[in-house]
Parts: sequence; structure tokens; C-alpha cells
Amino acid sequence: MHKVRAVVSLKKGDVSVTTINVPSPGPGEALVKVLTCGVCQTDEHYVEGGVGDNYPYLLGHESAGIVEEIGEGVTNVEVGDKVILNWRAVCGECRACKKGQLQYCFNTHNATQKMTLEDGTELEAALGIGSFAEKTLVAAGQCTKIEAELEDDQYAAVGLLGCGVTAGIGAALNTGEVQRGESVAVIGCGGVGTAAIAGAKLGGATKVIAVDVDEQKLERARSLGATHTVNSKKKDAVEAIRELTDGFGADLVIDAVGVADTFKQAFEARDLAGRVVLVGVPAPGATLEVPLDELFGHGGSIKSSWYGDTLPTRDFPMFVQHYQLGNLDLDAFVTERIALEDVESAFETMKTGKVLRSVVEF
Repeated sequence: MHKVRAVVSLKKGDVSVTTINVPSPGPGEALVKVLTCGVCQTDEHYVEGGVGDNYPYLLGHESAGIVEEIGEGVTNVEVGDKVILNWRAVCGECRACKKGQLQYCFNTHNATQKMTLEDGTELEAALGIGSFAEKTLVAAGQCTKIEAELEDDQYAAVGLLGCGVTAGIGAALNTGEVQRGESVAVIGCGGVGTAAIAGAKLGGATKVIAVDVDEQKLERARSLGATHTVNSKKKDAVEAIRELTDGFGADLVIDAVGVADTFKQAFEARDLAGRVVLVGVPAPGATLEVPLDELFGHGGSIKSSWYGDTLPTRDFPMFVQHYQLGNLDLDAFVTERIALEDVESAFETMKTGKVLRSVVEF
């Protein structure tokens, strides 16, 4: 048993640093010494009850780390391996896996054993990871080995591939299937939206239009690949996107906000036979009316993007390689490096929109 410091949410609205117990790994499990962990909005959803009320929660999930121990039967990683943690540890047995669509696995693995508070109360690990902790216990399949040689200060950036950055890049590359020479519009330039812009650039889009109401976010989007920006407070987003695409609309429009108004804009701003991708997470119960005749007459497709349709074993190594080649500026997503004790204040900073990611370094 390992006693480590960690950030937990004991009840709705609570964030605190405490000592937890982390078991040694059993069959199919890995104990990971955490190097970095990004502060993601999903963790705040856990704190505020947006995911459920199965408190206490062990927060954190966007991480890089070192495998410290492995359990019986583990073959994909060895002790000492540097890894990115992920929450899509494919089962290999569900309907999606049997169809060869592992990126849609319906039954991803988590560690069987539970981490606990010192009094034995079981913790629910955020996304099955719980890595706002000095060490965490995960299913071995949640570890994707980093083959590349990295400097110590680069793990903060690479660890972000565990969630938000990958969700955005994958929304463009995997779900949206952006092609060279296409036009892409991204509505909402937070962390995921900005990553979608970087993904569109990586995929070869020649026109990448960033839409937001915040000039600072738009400027940041331009630095990460946007060729044009639209402040939708000052100009109608649909009109602006059409003007920038010769009146036709974009080939691909990504809604990285996930509210009815922005989805409607995405739907109306695409070209004939264009694609719409929803990667912003809607609030529970959110609804939208879509005219079926317009849906039919416009053609194309509407897709939701869950984790960017990412398969970590396939995509993470490619993203890291592009990072090393200078094609993907992951460093730009690390706005500040903080200590474990700063996580609660980082949630407040995140709400200002002034940061892409605060990253805990251990």
C-alpha cells in the first residue's frame, strides 16, 4: 500500500489536498508515478456534480508518468516506461472492438482495485484515472508508452494528450476527416477548440477560421494555426464564415462549445455536403430543433466527437512525433506550471478563459 498526497472532492463544491491509499497493482493493473497532470474542465464537472454524485472523487486525468509497478499478466508496459495516461483502454471484446472499431470501445478497462481515503472510504477516480496524485493505480491498457526521448519540461505538454488536446485534434483529424486544401471553421476557442484549430492545420486545411467572443482567445487561435478570426460579438458568425469561403460555407465546421446557438451556427455555416462535428460537451437535457428539410437538402454529415474518436495506441505516438518535428505546438497549451496545492485556484483561473491549461508538475 502506498500513501500519497492527492486532490479529492469529498462533496459537491469541495476541493482539498489530502493523503490517500493506493494499492499495489493486481492482475492487469499498473502503478504509475505521476509526473504531470493538466487542470481540465471535466474535473470541475466532477466537483460540481455534473458527472454524478458518487463522492468522494479522486480528481485529475490528463497526465504523463512513469510505470513504477505492474501486476500479473501485464505485457504492454514495463517498469520504468514513460507513459501518457488515457481513459480509452480498449476491451477487445465489445461490439465496437469486434467490428475493428477500437476507437469506439464501449467497455474500456479501469483498475479493479479502488484507491481510498486513509479511513478506507473508496474513491471514484475521475475518468478511471485519478492523477492529481503523486501515484495512481490504473488498468495497464490506460498507459500508452512514450517511445520518444523528451526533456523533463516537455512531459507537461505531452501529458495533455490524455484528454482535451487530443479531443480537439481528433475532432478535426479523425471525426471531421479534414483533407488538404479544405476550409475549416471552429466555433469556440477554449482548450479543445484551439486544439481543433491545431488539428485542422496539421491535417492540411488551407483556410482555418476561428470564431469566439474573446479577442484574447482569437489572437491565441491565430498563433496556433487560424488563418482568419471572427469575433461573433461584433459580426454574425455564419455570415462571416460564408464571406471568408466565397459565399459557400466551410467544408468542415467544428462546434467546440456545445450549446444550441453555436450548433445552429455550425449547421448553417457549412458548405453543401459539408460536415459538422460536435465536440463541445452539451449540458444534460440540452435540446435543439433542426429543420429536417434543410438537413436533407444540405447533405453532408453531422457527427459527435467523443475523445476525438481517438485510439491512444495509434494516435498518441503520431501526435508526439509531430510535436518533436515542430508540426504540433503542444508547449503553447501549457499556460502555467503549478503545484498540487494550487489546483483549487487553477479551477477559478480556468473560468476566466485566460489559460489553455494549468499543469501540475510533481
